[in-house]
Amino acid sequence: MPLTEILIFAAGVAAAGVVSGLLAGIFGIGGGAVLVPVFYQAMGPLGIDEAVRMHVAVGSSLALIVPTSLRSFQGHHARGAVDMELLRSFLVPVPAGVVVATLIAASISSEGLRLIFALIALAVGLRLAFNRESWRLGNTIPGNPWRAVIGFLIGLFSTLMGIGGGVMNNTFMSLYGRQMHQAVATSSGVGVLIAIPGTIGYVWAGWGDPLLPVASTGYVNWIAVGLIFPITVLVTPFGVRIAHAMKRRHLEIAFGSFLLFVSARFFLSLYG
Repeated sequence: MPLTEILIFAAGVAAAGVVSGLLAGIFGIGGGAVLVPVFYQAMGPLGIDEAVRMHVAVGSSLALIVPTSLRSFQGHHARGAVDMELLRSFLVPVPAGVVVATLIAASISSEGLRLIFALIALAVGLRLAFNRESWRLGNTIPGNPWRAVIGFLIGLFSTLMGIGGGVMNNTFMSLYGRQMHQAVATSSGVGVLIAIPGTIGYVWAGWGDPLLPVASTGYVNWIAVGLIFPITVLVTPFGVRIAHAMKRRHLEIAFGSFLLFVSARFFLSLYG
């Protein structure tokens, strides 16, 4: 690969690291919604086989969500903003959804994984772009069994997308009247529950695949992780500060628009 293309790739990955780190703090997410499409597109010129490219993008994203979610959770917890009761109630159902997702990832095609990402990104993007504060399903977060079911689904769909579950948990908590700052803070903890078992699962799912790129353990590529890890850890605390200091509506619109763009790109790659 020519040096110029390598430098462009490195610059793009570094920029994605800055954006994902900020998103981790601002939205309580791990930045995977940014990292997955960037990784997927960047691996094309590197000659990585299409059959594993999406899987590696998702697995590498989950590995990066581990430090960003931990750092984000630490920052929000220090401010006393995390709903620890809700987070404790997710300790079993969220990882259970992660386990089922990794079993699916071990057998699903790259096209299937891209379709799942595109559909969920479309739904989440529309929700963020057109969100209204008045939208409510109730004033109290439901207990079990509904809470466990929702936690399971958050873990399932987030792991298939390679995201930390923040956007989904933010939606869940805000629809039941919780303040956005508390939803964001709690979502950072949900990201930890997803990213750690999710990374282990994607390592297992891709173990021994002959099509994997160099420096990969299963579907986790350590070159991509190594490039972005220090950037996200440094930048995430700035995102936490932004989350506690500014109105969120413009950020929601911008992030929702980005997800709609990514969804359209994946749909075009599948059916264009």
